[in-house]
Amino acid sequence: MSKNIFTELSEAMANAAEAAGKSTVMVDARRRIPASGIAFAKDLILTADHVVERDEDIRILLGDGHETTARLAGRDPGTDLAVLKLDSASATPADIAKSPARVGQFVLAIGRPSKRGIESSFGTVNSLGGPVRTGRGGMLDAYIKTDVVSYPGFSGGPLINGEGQVYGINTSGFGGGGAITIPVEVAWKVAETLAAHGKIKRGYLGIRSQTVNLPEEARSQLKREQETGLLIVGMEKDTPAEKSGLMVGDILVGVAGVAVEHHDELFVRLSGDVVGKSTPMDVLRGGTLQVVNVVV
Repeated sequence: MSKNIFTELSEAMANAAEAAGKSTVMVDARRRIPASGIAFAKDLILTADHVVERDEDIRILLGDGHETTARLAGRDPGTDLAVLKLDSASATPADIAKSPARVGQFVLAIGRPSKRGIESSFGTVNSLGGPVRTGRGGMLDAYIKTDVVSYPGFSGGPLINGEGQVYGINTSGFGGGGAITIPVEVAWKVAETLAAHGKIKRGYLGIRSQTVNLPEEARSQLKREQETGLLIVGMEKDTPAEKSGLMVGDILVGVAGVAVEHHDELFVRLSGDVVGKSTPMDVLRGGTLQVVNVVV
């Protein structure tokens, strides 16, 4: 007798949990119950920043049951992410999903909050969003909302698909709306920067701006679909904006060739590799598209 669909789905999800469990670790770095983490590399663990309360002597339980220690390599409260450096390169790196999560897909949240083994919670992807301000001085390019239950100690663990591949890292550190998932394409980029530099660089222009609609003749110059930009209504002295030649009345429409339609998008574009470098800003000045290079 052939298996029914429910049995096949059940076994598939159990297999996925088992596979993801190999790269899901326990992170004991706070006074209360431990949290979870994901093996980002053989010697690096990605976890939630809010669960890391000490910089050294962090106890890690790996997926194979071995215990080791780690130290803090870098953290970013703005995205609630932290990277830990293992004392030994003995972790099994996570398998990343080949395509991003889609609304309606079945997913599992995996955690390892104790020595008893992995735990899981089943649900579906409810929505995809971003960029969004985190309330912790940062900005997420994107996020995933699901209806999985985030049990105590699940922060820092992965959200996975039916193959055991990682869609992102779960965290309840932003408060308000419960747990969210930071997509792997965002989380891994932050993790790489934290591993290399210990922190995320964030720049600024020194302007006050408001969102405005772009006239049709201005939109035609952009050669892309874009309806709004940021009208510069004020500028502080001795700031990157003033030194570069940006002017009150300019409409900022892009950074490094990427459209900027709202303040949140500008916040995102002014972080990471652009900080300290001359970065081209697309502006409409007198209705004409111009490029102004700004050292952010």
